Formats: sequence, C-alpha cells, structure tokens
Amino acid sequence: MTRDGGATATDLPATAVPPLHDAARWLGTWWYRPFFRLVVHGRERIPATGPVVLVANHSAMVDGPLLFGLLRRRSAFLVKQEMFTGPVGAGLRGIGQIPVSRGSVGRAPLTTALGVLRGGGVVGVFPEGTRGQGDVAAAQQGAAWLARASGAVVLPVVCRGTRRPDGAGRRFRPRVDVLVGEPLPAPTGKGRADLVAATETIRVELAALVAELDDRRSSDG
Repeated sequence: MTRDGGATATDLPATAVPPLHDAARWLGTWWYRPFFRLVVHGRERIPATGPVVLVANHSAMVDGPLLFGLLRRRSAFLVKQEMFTGPVGAGLRGIGQIPVSRGSVGRAPLTTALGVLRGGGVVGVFPEGTRGQGDVAAAQQGAAWLARASGAVVLPVVCRGTRRPDGAGRRFRPRVDVLVGEPLPAPTGKGRADLVAATETIRVELAALVAELDDRRSSDG
C-alpha cells in the first residue's frame, strides 16, 4: 500500500472491481465541496499502510461517503443490507462495500472484512449500529472483534455538522468537522470479557473525541 492508495486487490472484497473503486474514491475526494465547508483535524494520524479498523460515530447518511473520500486509501465499509438493492446495490458491491444486517453482524460480512484486513486494507465500522445523535452512547462488538482477530490498529474518527439539527430548515453549505484520533493498538485478550472491555474502550475513546470536537466547534463559534 502506498500513501496515494495504490495496492493489490487483496485489500478489497472479492466483489470489488478495483478500477471502479479507485475511480469512486477519487470522486469522493471532491464531491462534498459544493455542499459542505469541510474542516479536517488530524488527517496525518491516518496510517499510510497496514490493516486498519476505522471506527466512527454516525449521525447522518453522508458520514460513510464523506469518510470514504477523505481516507486517501482503499476502504471497505460495513453498510446496512437495505442499501444493496438495484443499481445502488450493484455499485456498492462494485466499489467493495460490505452488506450487514441492521442490529447484528453475521459471519459472512465479518469473514469478508477479516479478509480485507489480512490483505493490509481498511475496514470502516460504525459501532453504534445505526444513525442517531452520534454521541456514541452504545457500541456493538464487531469492530473490536475484527481488530483482535486481524491484529489491526483501531482508528477512531468522528464527524460533526452532517446531521441537520431537529426542526432546522435546509442549510446552505454547513460547516462539517472531522476529527481523526490517535490509532489504538489491537485488542489482545482472547475471552468474551476481554472483547466486551475492548468494545468499551473503543466506545469511550469515540465519545471523548465527539466531546472534544464539540468543544472545538463551540469555541470557533
């Protein structure tokens, strides 16, 4: 893997068409510019090589595409199964995204994601499991399991500004902030209690990053 994202296809699921993925990733580096005033903090913390489990908070549908374009690396995100229908579903599979059932991550998507990580790739996970306030009040165990099974570092990333406030009208180019945290080492414990503890560590780290970013946005006005 190189910094510009060049790599073999082993860092993507078997359903992916690498040239299509790379074209989509290139488009993703600029598509948001007409819609958001984007500020990225800590981009230099994104590992340039090696397996990474990216964990992020989730408050708007745009969060996934936004991070996909910002990473500057190939990545396979876990995406809800409902999106994989018709042309949209074909496109998602073609760019290497992984379908998961809402509320649970089955064996098949975990096996696919594990293959990506063992190929030195990046897997994106929204551990809250569904969109909400994005404050990471709860987290599922899939991200910690993937990091433990693959030895991948865990990269916490949080977004603020993508969610339209309740009761607010349409916004013109709202400011969106993305904060990349320090990579966390892969969990090492093998038992279920260790997995629960690792999941809580990830949740706490993400929640703390959300609070830090909220403070930054408040200070900036």
